[in-house]
Amino acid sequence: MLEAKKLRKEVSSPEGTLTILDGVDLAVRAGESVAIVGASGAGKSTLLALLAGLDQPSAGEVWLDGSELSVLDEDGRAAVRAEHVGFVFQSFHLVPSLTALENVMLPLELAGRRDAREAAREVLGKVGLAGRLGHYPRQLSGGEQQRVAIARAFVTSPSVLFADEPTGNLDTVTGERISRLLFDLNEASGTTLVLVTHDRELAARCDRVIEIDAGRLVS
Repeated sequence: MLEAKKLRKEVSSPEGTLTILDGVDLAVRAGESVAIVGASGAGKSTLLALLAGLDQPSAGEVWLDGSELSVLDEDGRAAVRAEHVGFVFQSFHLVPSLTALENVMLPLELAGRRDAREAAREVLGKVGLAGRLGHYPRQLSGGEQQRVAIARAFVTSPSVLFADEPTGNLDTVTGERISRLLFDLNEASGTTLVLVTHDRELAARCDRVIEIDAGRLVS
């Protein structure tokens, strides 16, 4: 489902060229859940961005569901993401001027789905927000906003779900509820999950844990 081959990412800085990722090889099977862990600055989020086609590597290849992302331009990568990928971020990334229902409808409307409203209502019901459809993000708690983000991620039935610190902005109790919801929905849908987290307990719920240190995989 997802494969990285000799992945390298370099960036320019006043001190010279910095190597963020150095020769990463990774394969994720369809339906597998994988956690990427490591210290701050180890390269976790950079690796996730490359695997999802949000950024391009300096060298190496990224394959997602049969498409080589590393040779596509931004429009090509965006098309692959729209068809195959869902995202859950630490900071929710909801559109503040749209209601919960409209936020979840958005990716379906962009894809031309005529059943966007009905599908969005259904998935918001699954995450326990049937009574909050008309609320704007500012009217929702952090946990409720993340539920909307999870609903938006799953509503397109993605092949791969990328989650970057999905409980990072939440208190412990709310984070536990959100992580349980995320894994329950993921198991029910059979989606491939790639999760970046500092939380070792959250990582342990995945089928496999991969540690990254100074841009290299160490386990």
